[in-house]
Amino acid sequence: MMNKIYFDKIKDVRIILIIVGIIVAILFLWWLIRGVQQTEISLEADQHIDVTPQQIESIRAIGQWEFLAISNEELVDTTRKGLFTDDHLARIYYGTVRLGLDMQKMDSTWITTQGDSITMWLPRPTLLDDNFIDEARTKSFHESGRWTAHDRETLYRRAQQRMLHYSLTPQNIETARKNGDVQMRRLLQSMGFQHVNVQWK
Repeated sequence: MMNKIYFDKIKDVRIILIIVGIIVAILFLWWLIRGVQQTEISLEADQHIDVTPQQIESIRAIGQWEFLAISNEELVDTTRKGLFTDDHLARIYYGTVRLGLDMQKMDSTWITTQGDSITMWLPRPTLLDDNFIDEARTKSFHESGRWTAHDRETLYRRAQQRMLHYSLTPQNIETARKNGDVQMRRLLQSMGFQHVNVQWK
């Protein structure tokens, strides 16, 4: 009889322990679920992109960046009055006027960044090379009489001025700016900037 009572007590203790274990497990699960609900997980991507000195140097290393090339052909002539006959000199000049920017003249002040946005302040496109006439292609159209090197140089300068006059028009400069805008945007977007603003001074 005593053994039966002893085993019944052990049985009751086991049942109580099982019930307590279940209650503890339920409370522990409830605490975990409640803790997860109250915990706010915030994932925020760092959208800030800095232009490094190396990137600025790589842009400057481009050197002269051409945005527009205008081909020219000019016939320039001159006449010198003589006692009996007049002397004539006429030459055909070929040249390519190139508009763009000299990136070597740029510094860090022409780029500002904010987050994933970048603003680039650029000067007006200018003539990249003063010696744009291809002298190897220059042809003598007509020549009579004796002409000096100074006379030929004067004719060359006249041809140069004409080409500049017909090339450096507001329309061509605006076209160069538009081309430069597209090229700059592509460059900066390839560097990781999502929002690119190109401003021309």
